[in-house]
Amino acid sequence: MAEPVVRIPDAKVALSTASVYPESTATAFEIAARLGYDGVEVMVWTDPVSQDIEALRRLSDYHRVPILAVHAPCLLITQRVWSTDPWVKLQRAKAAAEKLGASTVVVHPPFRWQRNYARDFVTGIWRMADETDVRFAVENMYPWRYRDREMLAYAPDWDVTNDDYRHFTVDLSHTATARTEALAMVDRMGDRLAHVHLADGKGSAKDEHLVPGRGDQPCAELLERLARTGFDGHVVIEVNTRRAMSSAEREADLAEALAFTRLHLATSADAPGPSPKIHRP
Repeated sequence: MAEPVVRIPDAKVALSTASVYPESTATAFEIAARLGYDGVEVMVWTDPVSQDIEALRRLSDYHRVPILAVHAPCLLITQRVWSTDPWVKLQRAKAAAEKLGASTVVVHPPFRWQRNYARDFVTGIWRMADETDVRFAVENMYPWRYRDREMLAYAPDWDVTNDDYRHFTVDLSHTATARTEALAMVDRMGDRLAHVHLADGKGSAKDEHLVPGRGDQPCAELLERLARTGFDGHVVIEVNTRRAMSSAEREADLAEALAFTRLHLATSADAPGPSPKIHRP
């Protein structure tokens, strides 16, 4: 009887520069190179280097680590990064991705209080996507909770599958916080799933971003599904290492996350299970 064929998809495994916080963007490139990541996703935030295209290009060239994606500055702490106008932020993220050779811009849905931006967001993302080969991959978020109260902080919806976007990012820490079924969300995304933020969670109201395998999200199952379907987007390790007691402990966490991801992306071609269509650029 022939041995089952192990198939490893073309998906690249990248390190989010947010995963080394409170260390710097430059440190993320160093760690990604040392551990053997295929590239990085640059989180554009308050670190000046993350906002500087030439500095990022120099880091990429020096460490021989490509920049695969740019995460637009969508967080509360980045409201003044690259302008206070959210559309200007996205235009600058697109220009950065084009200049740096990144294929994807990750973007969150608007905050509900950004009324004008939220009202035009879906059509605006389609318009911008039509202007470039860079993919705008809109990321699932979650309701905000305090004790027994829930606030819908994002518009049109934290569940981005309720709206029509060309490309999606699925984040498994966010599915944990939202207490929604991750694989069901992936099914709804279908062949528009272009990008993965891999992290874990236990359903806390706090967005945990645990190392994959340390929570209750189907991280392994998702990776095996991506492998069966020949997914060739990017899988980005986006974990919280702020509690690491040392740089060595932080690096060990990021090495564990990479090993977990590579292990579960290498799956038998004969493995059973559902095989939804997964985006191919």
